[in-house]
Amino acid sequence: MTKLVPIGHKKLFKILEKLGFSAVRQKGSHSIWEHADGRITVIPVHPGEKIGKGMLSKILADIELTVEEYEQYRLMKK
Repeated sequence: MTKLVPIGHKKLFKILEKLGFSAVRQKGSHSIWEHADGRITVIPVHPGEKIGKGMLSKILADIELTVEEYEQYRLMKK
């Protein structure tokens, strides 16, 4: 089983864009992302901080992505 590694919000945004998500709005320090099929997730945006394992696990559940699939996207070059 693969362990989750904390990630910065900008890198996570790039992964979401590759998956077909787009930012629909931002309220305070939370960016809301939506997919055409209706999946929605909220990404905390705190400069200088990484998204921790617990929050990342919640986001992956929201977007219906396994840890293994996430790792493939995380390790991809641009």
